[in-house]
Amino acid sequence: MRYADVAKAERIRIYDVARVAGVSVATASKALNDTGRMTEATRTRVKQTATALGFRPNAMARALTRQRSFTIGLLTNDTYGRFTLPVMAGINEALVDQGVSVFLCGIEDDAALGKIHVDAMLDKQVDGIIATGKRIDRRLPVDLSDLPVPVVYAFTEGPADAVTLVSDDRQGAREATEHLLAHGRRRLVHVTGPDSFASVQNRAEAFRASAGQDAKVLYGAWSEAWGHEAVAKLWAQLNGPDGIFCGNDQIARGVVDALRERGIDVPAEVSVVGFDNWEIVSAATRPPLTTIDMNLKELGREAGRLILDLAEGKPVEPGIRTLPCKLVLRQSCGSDRVANRAEEEVLQEV
Repeated sequence: MRYADVAKAERIRIYDVARVAGVSVATASKALNDTGRMTEATRTRVKQTATALGFRPNAMARALTRQRSFTIGLLTNDTYGRFTLPVMAGINEALVDQGVSVFLCGIEDDAALGKIHVDAMLDKQVDGIIATGKRIDRRLPVDLSDLPVPVVYAFTEGPADAVTLVSDDRQGAREATEHLLAHGRRRLVHVTGPDSFASVQNRAEAFRASAGQDAKVLYGAWSEAWGHEAVAKLWAQLNGPDGIFCGNDQIARGVVDALRERGIDVPAEVSVVGFDNWEIVSAATRPPLTTIDMNLKELGREAGRLILDLAEGKPVEPGIRTLPCKLVLRQSCGSDRVANRAEEEVLQEV
């Protein structure tokens, strides 16, 4: 039978693959699952036949064979999606080639709704659950301990004995501050969010470690309005800063707009660095923001890889795993040439 003739069937079954490849159904199954003993030529022929026929394994049969559902649940209270969407994109990239689907459930801050979604996931026999949120120092309002499936926490607080993934706020803040110093900026200020956030505290400590313990830190809201207000406070003094590191991109955009309204040129007179690399804000700011990317997509990829390992019974060391941030260069600090020259001057001073 020709491939084209078989492909006309409504659904290609493993029996069709076995018949066209000239092997038994058992051999075809073992070849496609990379199990059993056979020649490499036979295994390759079966796989090529399956690809040519457009064979797709039946999810239910595969689940029964491997005692898995090939589904992962994703819980979040970040209903706006600012942090969850890039994390989910990374999870999908890690799982799609493994034939695993992801079910996203938004639970807001509702414990009862969270329990409903968790029970539904368990009823569907998900292979594992990834919990994510909108801050690293708060747990989701639902108990995920003692579940019959593994749980990985990504960008939300997890128990001490769990696998938890977070971005390295200290490292990101240090890179932002050192970048401002490399541009020759010496009067640095950190304008950030509420000091009740662990991420705010971590970034402020790293900023002062690089800029000096006496460097000014202003705490406020996660908003553009706070960026405007902070500039008004700073320029009420005689000598304003020449470099401002902001706790997120919204604050940074407010800072840049407020400086422009005062006739202060960014970056000629004041350099500004944001945090988050939320492109809808950072790329649209004028000038576009140099900022710190928290690598949330990579964090999602790692969460996906780890939940798969746990679902397959592989050993995974519990604890907090910190993933590095990266500096994204745009125009709010000036040209790279200026930065390189400033770095050389700093080295000569040392």
